[in-house]
Amino acid sequence: MPDVLIQYQAEIVQAILETFIMVGASIVAAVLVGLPVGTLLFLCQKGKVLENKLVHTVLNLLVNIIRSFPFLLLVVFLIPFTRLLVGTAIGTTAAIVPLAIIAIAHYSRLVEQSLLDVPKGVIEAAISMGASVNAIIFKFLYVEARSGLVLGLTTSTISFISYSTIMGVVGGGGIGDFAIRYGYQQFRTDLMMYMIIIMILLVQLIQIIGMTVARKIDKR
Repeated sequence: MPDVLIQYQAEIVQAILETFIMVGASIVAAVLVGLPVGTLLFLCQKGKVLENKLVHTVLNLLVNIIRSFPFLLLVVFLIPFTRLLVGTAIGTTAAIVPLAIIAIAHYSRLVEQSLLDVPKGVIEAAISMGASVNAIIFKFLYVEARSGLVLGLTTSTISFISYSTIMGVVGGGGIGDFAIRYGYQQFRTDLMMYMIIIMILLVQLIQIIGMTVARKIDKR
């Protein structure tokens, strides 16, 4: 192990842990909230099971607005809300708030796209069998779209890692923040490069896991 990594070992471990916390919380928010929102976006479209123009328009507008924000500006814009919600605008906990919001918007759109790829005949068959809305969602839509949903979550997770590097703005820490503070600002190019390598390896690992799982559950 290079001497510089040994010298900053404790700080590097802490930075990696902070990144895992931020990204992990984003994934949870994406699955618990983004998945239902994306499903509603699909179901409330014209001609779908729960057709509702008002709900679809409102959700679609909110998702588009959040996704349109440059992430750094979104972080700054949400500082008052973050402080109100968690009692502080600084630290890893505070960083989770804007990350969770962008995670929900990002993944909900990918969920909608995955569900749009489900053949119309599947839904028509479910309706003809008298399936309830819950049955249509969990026994037909999610089953047919499961590979796309996993790939969407994989893509989203990689984006969350990228977003987490910006969280040093609110003292969120993480690998990106460490690379800036200890690498760039102290002119330690070698240390910054090691952090970049760690980020690349992390992204590659997530991509491989996501692709493998998607292939295994793909029923086509």
